[in-house]
Amino acid sequence: MTGVEQTAGRAAGAGPVLLGVRHHGPGSARAVRAALEEVRPRVVLIEGPPEADALIPIAADEEMRPPVALLAHAVDEPGRSAFWPLAGFSPEWIALRWALEHHVPARFIDLPATHTLAWGRQEDEAGTEGERPPPAGTAPDGDTGPGSAELRIDPLGVLADAAGYDDPERWWEDVVEHRGAGEGDALAPFTALEEAMGALRETYGSGGHDRDLVREAYMRLQVRAAQREFEHGVAVVCGAWHVPALRQKTTVAADKALLKGLPKVKTDMTWVPWTHRRLARTSGYGAGIDSPGWYGHLFGAPDRPVERWLTKVAGLLRAEDRIVSSAHVIEAVRLAETLAAMRGRPLPGLSETTDAVRAVMCEGSDVPLALIRDRLVVGDVLGEVPPSAPAVPLQRDLTRLQRRLRLKPEALERELELDLRKENDAARSRLLHRLRLLGIAWGEPAASRGSTGTFRETWRLRWEPELSVRVAEAGVWGTTVLSAATAKAEADAVGAEGLAGVTGLAERCLLAELPDALPTVMRVLADRAALDTDVGHLAQALPALVRSLRYGDVRGTDTGALAEVAAGLAERVFVGLPPACAALDADAAEEMRGHVDAVHGAVALLGDAPAAGHGRLRGRWQSVLRVLSGRDTVPGVVRGRAVRLLLDDGQLAQDEAALLMGLVLSPGTPPADAAAWVEGFVGGGSGGGMLLVHDERLLGLVDAWLTGVPAEAFTDVLPLLRRTFSAYEPGVRRTLGELVRRGAGTGCGATAAGTATPGFAADFDIERADAVLPVVRLLLGLDDMDENTDDNLAGVTG
Repeated sequence: MTGVEQTAGRAAGAGPVLLGVRHHGPGSARAVRAALEEVRPRVVLIEGPPEADALIPIAADEEMRPPVALLAHAVDEPGRSAFWPLAGFSPEWIALRWALEHHVPARFIDLPATHTLAWGRQEDEAGTEGERPPPAGTAPDGDTGPGSAELRIDPLGVLADAAGYDDPERWWEDVVEHRGAGEGDALAPFTALEEAMGALRETYGSGGHDRDLVREAYMRLQVRAAQREFEHGVAVVCGAWHVPALRQKTTVAADKALLKGLPKVKTDMTWVPWTHRRLARTSGYGAGIDSPGWYGHLFGAPDRPVERWLTKVAGLLRAEDRIVSSAHVIEAVRLAETLAAMRGRPLPGLSETTDAVRAVMCEGSDVPLALIRDRLVVGDVLGEVPPSAPAVPLQRDLTRLQRRLRLKPEALERELELDLRKENDAARSRLLHRLRLLGIAWGEPAASRGSTGTFRETWRLRWEPELSVRVAEAGVWGTTVLSAATAKAEADAVGAEGLAGVTGLAERCLLAELPDALPTVMRVLADRAALDTDVGHLAQALPALVRSLRYGDVRGTDTGALAEVAAGLAERVFVGLPPACAALDADAAEEMRGHVDAVHGAVALLGDAPAAGHGRLRGRWQSVLRVLSGRDTVPGVVRGRAVRLLLDDGQLAQDEAALLMGLVLSPGTPPADAAAWVEGFVGGGSGGGMLLVHDERLLGLVDAWLTGVPAEAFTDVLPLLRRTFSAYEPGVRRTLGELVRRGAGTGCGATAAGTATPGFAADFDIERADAVLPVVRLLLGLDDMDENTDDNLAGVTG
């Protein structure tokens, strides 16, 4: 009896109709729809977790738009979860929709998720990296059964190789996707695929993968139960790899023996949105298909799929300001068809259309092709789930807030600019900060390209399906976003290990506007600050605290208690910093320099805060800087930095700074220590290059010291000097070079001792100064200037 005759017999009532499919295969989806229309079963059984049977009616909701996924998670451990994704071109989704439209019962028959999740828990407890049994739709053929790594990754690869193809995707397109839904017997493709998979199972068996045997035993039991209930009107849609096992004659006792003693966990299930981009991932529970956007197009195109696809490509390229005409589309279609004929393919596939697009529309460049692959071949389609789907209370509150604030989840990453002076934008900011505190990274802060004021925020938003799991996990903290974020912040404060962690948490609480959490966070912060004696830890914690004080202006938050803690923390830093700077090696000295900069910025902000006692902090800090600048036991990089900060604040005159530099750069100072002082004074991004440009006395001191460094010591100081000056902008370095080269033995300005600095002129060059007057006149718009105006301008330019 031929395979077709056997299938016909089954359709007439000889047994269940087994429709072996490739998960997320549009050709399989078309074939399943045609087979169900022909067979007209009384019940449809689908590979998937039986706990989802109650969720099947939701698939008929008008607001349900694939791609979506069934999400199962352990009730006591929401982070332990599994997905069963379904796209609009998935055979399982087509079977579900057909059953609902024809009022035919549909059931899931794979191993229950309660066992699937329990297996993963056992592996974690045993410390192994065993693989969880993947749900339906996670591999192209629907299984991880064979022991061969090649077969486990892509069973169709073996069949493609046997057919002489080096690419399984191309083989599948030729034998399935390019076959019309109405060509011949609707059950013929399933018979052919069953025979091929039967040969593979005979060769590879189960590969020692016992979990496949367990899953298939459970499915056989469910098929038998359906046959008893509906007699012979049973259709089964499952991964093609399972079909030979479901056809296998076994006893009920043998199948039940395989299921005996399976571990269990209490499980909840729901529908969640999925994305095409997530379908293209091979890690975790991604389906691992390379081109979900292309597959969706093949399934949805009523006719002429190549022409319609290339028209989409042309539209995308035009939107990106590339010149693509109708003639390009026509020529690309012709080239794709020619390539298919040359390669012996029935119709152009993705590889032919891609080659045609590269040659005709992209002028041979792969750069536009990357955009096409990202936007079209993969795509950013995000499914939708109706409100009637079960969800944890936290998810419902989040959905309500998203709708009220008009923040729709999207799969495509986008930037969101917020003006915190606007009520709706401020509410959006609070929501995003609260979600980040809960570990739900829907949005990530980004640098603003516009204003840098505290009333501006920029976020990068992208919704990933895994965030639904994070929401379920965060549900243990509360039923609303506000209550959950408050409880999580309090728990994080109590469990924080370091002072910096608590201060960072206080900052996040203010950003998220969690007034009920602040008392606990502030109490823990005060306790940790009182016990921590490490000046480095205190210096790291102070900037975050002081930054938090600024949020009271824009967000209307009461920061009085925070200001008092910050002031006390600053006082402890002032007392402990000078002793902590003694006897440091080079690395520790560089780290301490960073702490000094951080504290200086924090004190500048704290001094402006409207709280009692803050006005004297600046004076106390300046006294600390003076101690650091004059103490020989302090590393040179810290001393130099202290002098520079005093100079910038106007607490040190130019002459005094030049005197200190002259002393440090004198022959009595070791070259390495002098180079470190220069690094602290004018190094890095501190604007030291411009300081040297505008104060030629300081430049002359550095130049004179550098030329006097002994040859044997120059090699030791060169790396530090290179780091110091290489951080300057190219224009600053060029100007400094011109200044040094300008004089040859004459000087400009005087040193602290009143002598001329070698390499610079003694006085201003009046002739060169007068040359800028026409430019200044043009900039100021002064066409007619009297003699006094010219004299005034000359004085300014001089």
